[in-house]
Amino acid sequence: MNDPFPISCFYSRFSHLFPQKTPRVKQLHLAHPRSHVVGFTYMGKSWKNPIMAANAAKKGAKFTKLAREIQVAAKLGGPDPNNNSRLRMAIDAARVEQCPKDTIERAIKKGAGLLADTAAIEETVYEGYGPHRVGVIVECQTDNKNRTASNIRDLFKKSGGELTPVSWMFDRVSLIEGTPPGGKVDDPETEAIEAGANEVEKSGEGAYSFIGALEDLKTIETTLRARGWSITTSELSYKAKNQTELDDAQKKDVIEFIQALDDDDDTHRIHVSIEL
Repeated sequence: MNDPFPISCFYSRFSHLFPQKTPRVKQLHLAHPRSHVVGFTYMGKSWKNPIMAANAAKKGAKFTKLAREIQVAAKLGGPDPNNNSRLRMAIDAARVEQCPKDTIERAIKKGAGLLADTAAIEETVYEGYGPHRVGVIVECQTDNKNRTASNIRDLFKKSGGELTPVSWMFDRVSLIEGTPPGGKVDDPETEAIEAGANEVEKSGEGAYSFIGALEDLKTIETTLRARGWSITTSELSYKAKNQTELDDAQKKDVIEFIQALDDDDDTHRIHVSIEL
């Protein structure tokens, strides 16, 4: 049934009784002369720059992951970084990312059981096929296994993959990463032989990755440190036995899937059977 007197007509006829306030618009000018954005406006205090908010959220998620690794390391090896190499490297990694000092200290206390409100962080592993039958192993650190399992399962499903055993596609290995004394090394192969590693490859600007047997993790790390190397990673890892062959479009699908996994708060390390 049609309204014989629409509300719009009411406001039109009696608009003089309802004075309209013009919203106050604030103009912000960015101080940096090279900025591509010369200015923007916002309405009231509740508006937030969406780019700044997204960046802050990403930084917060990164700090959460760094803090969890610190917490797990402190739980497994104690709160003293001088006697706990995993904790020492976790703290160093957090400092590189400018993680707040109080966040680091609180994570250490949580891991060591020195705080009453500590929620236990557990490590768990999921494996399956991602897009185009690529093998994927996801290591997680979580305070709620049910939530994590549900999230990871959904991400695999959305990618067209599934959770299923694929560990047979990988070797379990020791992974040690670091930089040589002085920033360069004449013969990385010699360094690998001396340390007892099976393989070595360049992994970044002046950085190298050493791969060895599971039982040789501590030996390789200790030897490299003694030879002046700065170690940034020393952990058990997974190495694909064979690389899954993909074209560029297929590889793009896999990279998007890996990014989605990495964006989840509970994921810690991701291993795939392709060369990225």
